Amino acid sequence: MNIKKICILGAGTLGSRVALQSAISGYQVSIYDIKQESLDFSLKTMQKILHQLTKASQITEEKANEALARVIFTLNPLEAVEDADFINESVTENPELKKKVWKQFGEIAPMKTIFTTNTSYLLPSMFAKESGRPARFCAFHFHDVFYSRVVDIMPHPGTDPDLIPLLENLGRKLNQVPVVVKKENPGYIFNTMLMALIGAAGKLKTRDVAEIEDIDKSWMVNFHMPMGPFGILDSIGLETAWHVTHVMPDAASQAFAKFLQGYIEQGKLGEKSGEGFYKYPNPAYRNPDFLK
Repeated sequence: MNIKKICILGAGTLGSRVALQSAISGYQVSIYDIKQESLDFSLKTMQKILHQLTKASQITEEKANEALARVIFTLNPLEAVEDADFINESVTENPELKKKVWKQFGEIAPMKTIFTTNTSYLLPSMFAKESGRPARFCAFHFHDVFYSRVVDIMPHPGTDPDLIPLLENLGRKLNQVPVVVKKENPGYIFNTMLMALIGAAGKLKTRDVAEIEDIDKSWMVNFHMPMGPFGILDSIGLETAWHVTHVMPDAASQAFAKFLQGYIEQGKLGEKSGEGFYKYPNPAYRNPDFLK
């Protein structure tokens, strides 16, 4: 199948980055959301990233302008899916919401359209049926897109196996490294490993073993990393981490979810809100004196 038009559902941080990389890679792109402020945020996010890429000489200003011109921002679901070959969904990590979204778009998308979800921790089998075409449904999960260039391909038991090589090829065209998850696994590959780190850091804090900055310093120095687990959480988004931890039954995860909720209720969602465990755009862990 020759994919020409990509539709992104959800104009949040990750959806915006996937849409922009798709446009840079030469695809026509539509990005859909139910809120105009989300689309405005998406445009600003793309402009900021393109400025950074041109400043770093990774793309010319002409190519940046051409990429942005290939993106349509819309509140109209019919306009979003018109002639779409491929959909990637990045709405909130809520299974009932995702079911609703896929039922809606399963009814209006062209029959040729491939359906993929960018869910971070939920399983595609949880809402593939609602799409009306489960055989053409698969998880296609991006990370940072520009810095962490991995895309996870995770089928559910009903996914057509012929879809996998097509998605691998698309991943490479989007300048990503495709990895195949052979069977459904919450958190894919990297997130499974990452949540082990985040969970351990959460235990250290909620059990009052150490303070946030000291936990991060220990990780950063020992592994020569630019940020620690709480800095990573800020980049992921505290509400995303809460959606994962609050459904886990163990006491440690519940305690950490409660801890995260305290920040979320104050509007401290991480880097995207300007403050989480650190204040942005100049968090303490980027200060040269942080590790002294």
